[in-house]
Amino acid sequence: MVGAFATGKTSLVSRFIYSIFSEKYYTTVGVKIDKKTLDFQGNNVNLILWDLYGEDEFQKVRMSYLRGSSGYILVVDGTRRNTLDKAFELQTKVEESIGKVPFILVFNKWDMTNEWEIEAHELDVIIQQGWTVINTSAKTGQGVEEVFQTLTNKILNG
Repeated sequence: MVGAFATGKTSLVSRFIYSIFSEKYYTTVGVKIDKKTLDFQGNNVNLILWDLYGEDEFQKVRMSYLRGSSGYILVVDGTRRNTLDKAFELQTKVEESIGKVPFILVFNKWDMTNEWEIEAHELDVIIQQGWTVINTSAKTGQGVEEVFQTLTNKILNG
């Protein structure tokens, strides 16, 4: 899980792993690691999720956490336009650090679309560039399972 601070990375993981959501915000310090077995096409797939902190003052350390990753989820807060710009920067840095691996671009906080700062045409342009984009809400659970199923599919089936 990679993205700017307060985009909902930890909330998405909590929703996926534990089916819970908390309104309280806790800053991730370092990395939080969770594990879940996913039923994928009739097979059990073990996912190990690394929830990386959002601040970039220790950028080199954060990128070192990504070595050996089979894929990643890039999280954007739809209510904050600057988090999309940060996602583009992070995607470039991740690719420079570990090469091309599957990833999903997640636009979180779909339950708050009336407050979104990102326009629909911007999403269309990103999709036309070949990026896989999924809208989610950690609060309601919308799209969360789909993100992990889709990333697992991209990792296992190309």
